[in-house]
Amino acid sequence: MKSSTPDPVRCSWCLSDPIYVKYHDEEWGVPVHDDRKLFEFLILEGAQAGLSWLTILKRRSRYRQAFCDFEAEKVARLGERDIQRLLKDESIIRNQSKIRAAVTNARAFLEVQEEFGSFDAYSWRFVDGAPLVHRRRRLADIPATSRESDAFSKDLKRRGFKFVGSTIIYAHMQAVGMVNDHLVGCFRHAELHGDRRRARR
Repeated sequence: MKSSTPDPVRCSWCLSDPIYVKYHDEEWGVPVHDDRKLFEFLILEGAQAGLSWLTILKRRSRYRQAFCDFEAEKVARLGERDIQRLLKDESIIRNQSKIRAAVTNARAFLEVQEEFGSFDAYSWRFVDGAPLVHRRRRLADIPATSRESDAFSKDLKRRGFKFVGSTIIYAHMQAVGMVNDHLVGCFRHAELHGDRRRARR
């Protein structure tokens, strides 16, 4: 018998695929403070540049295998032979610049950890330690960048990171919960809103 309970209202961008819906419901906008997961999103967001996020999500498990379960220390040690092997791996995006950037970023990531104690402590400074909660009503209201992503991107580039333009970094901030950009009509907006989060229109 079909349930009479209506489906919750979601942000419309995720409705094209069950993988997208699961990601939207369980991960997007949830604050992340684990360095391994923050590194994972940096790699995946860099791989996504010029492509759809769904394309990357469908390859996520393979990226996990290809990039050492997203352990930055191991990725930083990948050499030329490893890079050439990854360039032949059809289950990931075989873009040489993006693959080399992942290794470069792993090394820069370790330097940030050394300086700040964790990448978490470093990155969350750009939102003063608490998620920015927006009240967007339409997808068209969501910007591609913000002053926070501009500052974050600029500093990452200064530290030698690649594929970290402001648009990529704003998407990263949305993914790891530094920004809550669920539309106000979406059930996840209310679920994620509260605690230390700062409301912003």
